[in-house]
Amino acid sequence: MSDVRIKIPAELFALAESSRFDGSFDVGVLEAGPDDYTFKEPVEWYVDVSNTGSALLVAGKASGVGSCACARCLSDVTYEFDGDIEGYFLVNPEEGWDDDGEEELGDDEFDVLPEDHIIDLEPLIRAALIVDAPDQPLCREDCKGICPTCGQDLNEGTCDCGRGKDLEEFDRAANPFAALADFKFED
Repeated sequence: MSDVRIKIPAELFALAESSRFDGSFDVGVLEAGPDDYTFKEPVEWYVDVSNTGSALLVAGKASGVGSCACARCLSDVTYEFDGDIEGYFLVNPEEGWDDDGEEELGDDEFDVLPEDHIIDLEPLIRAALIVDAPDQPLCREDCKGICPTCGQDLNEGTCDCGRGKDLEEFDRAANPFAALADFKFED
C-alpha cells in the first residue's frame, strides 16, 4: 500500500506559503453506504497545502475507477471517481478558542496538526471518494432490474415465471393516474 502521509516542511509554517503533494493510494474496497466499490488500480491524488495563518488548508483531488454491482440488476458497473479532498488543520490549537474557552471556528470542521507535523491523507481521500459516489449505481438509467421471483435480468428479456404480468399490474396500480386509464371521455 502506498504511503498517504505527508510531512509538513518548515517553510509551510510561514503565512501564505503553499506546497503541492501528490501520489497514488491503493484503496482496495471502498464502502459507500450499501455499496462496495472495488478499485483494481490505485487512486491518483494531489493536494495543495496552504498556510492561512492559524491553520493549514489542504485541498485537492482524488481520481480513480471503481466498480460495484448495479443497484437494480446486479451486473458490474464501472464508475469514474473525481472527488474533492478537503481538510483544515490548526497549527496552534490554542488559537481556535476565545478567552472564555468557546470555539471561535463555529461549525467548521477541523483537526489539530499532530506534533510530528505529519498529516495522514487516507481519511480525507476516502471521504472525497465516498462523497463522489453515486446515490444509486446503475448500469444504465433505464435499467429494468431483475424479476423478484426467478431472478431473470429483465434487461435481457422477459421471464417465463408468470410474475411479469403481476409486475405490470403492480406498476399500473402504483401510477397515480391509473384510475384515469379506463375513464371514458365525452366527445
